[in-house]
Amino acid sequence: MRSVGVEEELLLVDGESGEARALSHAVLAMAAREDKSDDDAFEAELHRQQLEFATSPHTDMTDLAREIVQWRAQAARHARTLGAEIAALATSPLPVSPTVGTGERYQWLEEQFGLTTQEQLTCGCHVHVHVESDEEGVGVLNRIRPWLSVLLALSANSPFWQGQDSRYASYRSRVWGRWPSAGPVGVFEDAAAYHEQIEAMVATGALRDDGMIYFDARLSAAHPTVEIRVADVCLEPSMTVLLAMLVRGLVETAARQWRAGEPPAPVPVTLLRLASWRAGRSGLDDDLVDPVTMRPAPAARAVESLVTHVRAALEDAGDYDEVRSRLDRLLRDGNGARVQRETFARTGSLRDVVAECVKRTARDV
Repeated sequence: MRSVGVEEELLLVDGESGEARALSHAVLAMAAREDKSDDDAFEAELHRQQLEFATSPHTDMTDLAREIVQWRAQAARHARTLGAEIAALATSPLPVSPTVGTGERYQWLEEQFGLTTQEQLTCGCHVHVHVESDEEGVGVLNRIRPWLSVLLALSANSPFWQGQDSRYASYRSRVWGRWPSAGPVGVFEDAAAYHEQIEAMVATGALRDDGMIYFDARLSAAHPTVEIRVADVCLEPSMTVLLAMLVRGLVETAARQWRAGEPPAPVPVTLLRLASWRAGRSGLDDDLVDPVTMRPAPAARAVESLVTHVRAALEDAGDYDEVRSRLDRLLRDGNGARVQRETFARTGSLRDVVAECVKRTARDV
């Protein structure tokens, strides 16, 4: 059973106005004073209006769910002492002037990338899945490429940008794509070729280090994992766990194909970029690009293609019935993007959108 860990980026918002607040340093200081275990879990991010936590690796998804709920609750408790709340929002619905962190790395990014850095107040969800070696990891990366756009569509949770409807379900994915190293990549011959490409990219001087390799999926530089980075932060913890189940199933399916010598699908990067754009635009409310045919298909059909692809791995992990149940609910009730738009349509207030998302962020699984 492969272990899974999750990193979530959360937005810090004012408890009254719903506007994003630059309080991450104060929240981190409070966490460090009150509980040393919090200090290990929480980290600052690029902007001071956001906060990140990372779970431990888990093989049992109930344990993973419990930890996600725990850290969201702890973050909310610390934020409330400062008159703030946390919201699992991939972008701020209300207008915001982001504040770049004071660390040397963040200052370098602001100097080098200018407005791209200043506007990167976006929150994602990164899922780490254990692999036995870099060779297995690259075999996995080569074979999951066509399926990542469906994960983006499922998680889409950023329809608003600077107080306006962006017309996208995941506008975060469009903002994130401004980084020169972001997005889908081609097939690598082996692990050596993967590492050679990373070294060549850093050697251009355009990137500070290999931490700026922002591929949709990559080998982790710090852990023996593949790291899938394509998703928006999910509005509710239950959706994060669903995403983790699907990612583990996807990784296990790809590893089995690699061990069996099955070649990766030769889908060009140009088509992957279009599939990603469509997923960010449509979410679950319009057609996606089906990963099998690379042609338009209703979102439910594209999701079903993913489930069919990973079903054996899900069944072996004991996750299939839970994935089926949660997907049925998600397709019926909508992802974060639909929740936000429906709330705005009902209330006419972006502040109410934020308040609804604050409530759902801390909801138990």
